[in-house]
Amino acid sequence: MHQNLRLALATATAAALTGGLLTLTTAPATAADSTRVAQADFNGDGKGDVAFSAQGAYVAGKEAAGQLVVLYGTSSGVSSAKRHSLSQNSTGVPGTAETGDEFGGESAYADFNGDGYDDVAVSAPTEDADGDKDGGTVAILWGSASGITGKGITVKDPARSSHDMWGDELAAGDFDGDGKADLAVGSSGATIHVFKGGFTTSGTSGGRYTITPPIMSGEGTGALNLTAGDIDGGATDLVVDGFETDSAYGWNRNFFIPGSTSGLDASAARTLKPGVITAIGDIDKDGYGDIVSGAYWNSTLEDGTPIPDSAKGGKVWVTYGSDSGPLTSDATGITQNTGNVPGTAEGNDFFGYELDLGDITGDGFLDLAIGVAGENIGSATNTGSVTVLYGTANGLDTSSGAQSFSQDTAGVPGSNEDDDALGLDLKLDDVNGDGKADLVAASAENAGNGALLYLPSNGTKITTAGARTVSPSTSGVSTTGTPLFGGNFAD
Repeated sequence: MHQNLRLALATATAAALTGGLLTLTTAPATAADSTRVAQADFNGDGKGDVAFSAQGAYVAGKEAAGQLVVLYGTSSGVSSAKRHSLSQNSTGVPGTAETGDEFGGESAYADFNGDGYDDVAVSAPTEDADGDKDGGTVAILWGSASGITGKGITVKDPARSSHDMWGDELAAGDFDGDGKADLAVGSSGATIHVFKGGFTTSGTSGGRYTITPPIMSGEGTGALNLTAGDIDGGATDLVVDGFETDSAYGWNRNFFIPGSTSGLDASAARTLKPGVITAIGDIDKDGYGDIVSGAYWNSTLEDGTPIPDSAKGGKVWVTYGSDSGPLTSDATGITQNTGNVPGTAEGNDFFGYELDLGDITGDGFLDLAIGVAGENIGSATNTGSVTVLYGTANGLDTSSGAQSFSQDTAGVPGSNEDDDALGLDLKLDDVNGDGKADLVAASAENAGNGALLYLPSNGTKITTAGARTVSPSTSGVSTTGTPLFGGNFAD
């Protein structure tokens, strides 16, 4: 869920109804692994890289002009020592930094031009464009042996007058199975534009088509999240999160849109369990991507109205894939009261606020990191934590081996403070090149300045040995205002 990074953990509850629509408090990023660990490598060195937003950052005195930060993997993991921090004032980046553009607000990676380096599609979803207030813009910045240096193109909005917030959601995948990376672009409208692979440095693509899943359209609606991954063993599929059009309340709901040789087929859309944040990957190593979604709100509205498929403090849904698509009748729900999952389900814990899949142990089974951004620990309110569950042939293990990390965990830098919201965003990627996924977790540290916590894998689990914090002040991002450094990872 992105929707302008609604970071309001300190002042709002996890969910409330306004005009019948579920209004969610923050905008974490989505994880988009396929049946393997699909991590970004922008400089082609074989180590995973991490790109993320600082969309509230001041640039040249312009509030919330926004930046995109790229941390490059090294043998010792990620730090601010090897990185690029880019804005619309950076040489080669399309556009100009302006107040309220929120550049970096959404991003997605793939090798869009087929040169062997991953590129990053990045949006400024609230930029005024072509006379349209909050019309939004999207660019693709090219990868190279030097990484993401700022050279790029604009992905033009073909329907400017029909929506706002062009690029509010992005997802990359080979939706037609032709071996080229496609780009799906969402907005405030229900229609999603899909640009076919074959992007060139002159700004053209291999074609374009649209799909319209059964979600609401208009301000604050449209696609809340787009997640790409192979669920049925064919072309890349797309999971679209939005508000239902066929219920009285307009509840949050996910929809499976299958890929095919002719691209995404919205006429074959299937309803899934809810959850704004979604990750797709092969947890049980059967060759099919599984869908994990975070319905992180409470089980009832303030007036006592029950919210479907929800639980007190949040719920994570797991729907396993097959050659016929998602096995929706066998979806499994996980809460902090499930088995030996760390913690206890409490109101506004935001369990499932963010999710990502990766292979921490190298055994071929994907493991799951879960953000619990609203967790209270001791006297610290909304300090947040991260839960790690490990994958097996039988799915996620909730009976043993689970881990939980907060800033009071021995070896983790910092301390638990009000509104840190650790777990605001997550990545499980191999950023030190040892073949095992490491954990990078974002928080709203220091009143929304933001920070990243790096915790490496030791081959059998996530460990605090070698843990470090990456801050905006050491990464070329101003701490004036509320930069929200790390608020939204590229996927």
